[in-house]
Amino acid sequence: MERVVQFTGPRQVEVAEHARAELPPGHLRVRTRYSGISAGTELTAYRGTNPYLTRTWDPEARLFRDGAAGIEYPVAGWGYSEVGEVIEVSPELAGTPGVPRLGDTVWGIWGHRSEGIVPVERMIGHTLLAGLDDLSGAFARVGAIAYNAVLAGDIHLGEDVAVFGQGVIGLLTTRLAQLNGARVTAVDALDDRLEAAKRYGARHTLNARTDAVAERVREITAGLGADLAIEISGAHPALQEAMRSVAVGGRVVASGFYQGDGIGLRLGDEFHHNRVQLVCSQIGGVPPALAHRWSQERLQHAFLRLVAEGQVDVNSLVSHVVPAADAADAYVLLDERPADALQVVLEF
Repeated sequence: MERVVQFTGPRQVEVAEHARAELPPGHLRVRTRYSGISAGTELTAYRGTNPYLTRTWDPEARLFRDGAAGIEYPVAGWGYSEVGEVIEVSPELAGTPGVPRLGDTVWGIWGHRSEGIVPVERMIGHTLLAGLDDLSGAFARVGAIAYNAVLAGDIHLGEDVAVFGQGVIGLLTTRLAQLNGARVTAVDALDDRLEAAKRYGARHTLNARTDAVAERVREITAGLGADLAIEISGAHPALQEAMRSVAVGGRVVASGFYQGDGIGLRLGDEFHHNRVQLVCSQIGGVPPALAHRWSQERLQHAFLRLVAEGQVDVNSLVSHVVPAADAADAYVLLDERPADALQVVLEF
């Protein structure tokens, strides 16, 4: 039997059992060891705020259509940060270059389930690098999201960058921006996360609840404002403050997953008068100017290589490893007590 974590309704989680499916041609079967929970995208499905639950995405028109839901409850196997062991390979793939072998530890996306059946084209080159432990493999996708935001920011050596949101992806963004030559100011509402941001390379930290963030950023930058702000939290007030914090002609990378109407955004204020550039970063694609060289695959590989080289620490971000059977408790923790957790990982 296969175990699958699924949402049966808003804030309702169960671990269901399904009969084990046969392995089709061109696929691998992977036994999951760890699966990381996304505290952003996944919680939108858990809470019932995800736009796919009320509208349908038209991939040809690139528009959401009203009138029907794109997904319905139960929402099964939502995760996108998995690592596990190859336990079956479709026979015709034996000996194919780049295909993981039986017993290899691999990383990829197959959701919160005890076993994943994954097309081979999505697993070529996904054997975990030597020197990385299994938990590191669960950071390939979240690391790529942070990497993509930094590429979209087009950081230059010595520039001032404000990173809004210091959860898992925000802390990784802070570290990658610092590695890229930025002087980073980290912004969050939780002091513990700001302390972590210092360890990840932030030169300055600001508390969004108690500091006048835009004014303090200007003090830090001798009145200029940040060259770039990266907003990773998905909160509209944070995006507004990011636009207030950048210099004239500065850039804001919006990398969060924003829900509902943009309450709190005042586009006639600093955004308009300072001619702020607003850029969206989303893991479905890389910045257009880099698309001839970069891809989602390269983002993931490049990030894991930095981890293997010791330039980015991911293991200290894991605050909880929860047995998959207790998945409901893990979501309650992230939903109701976010200050108590960073990366929560399900163990199968």
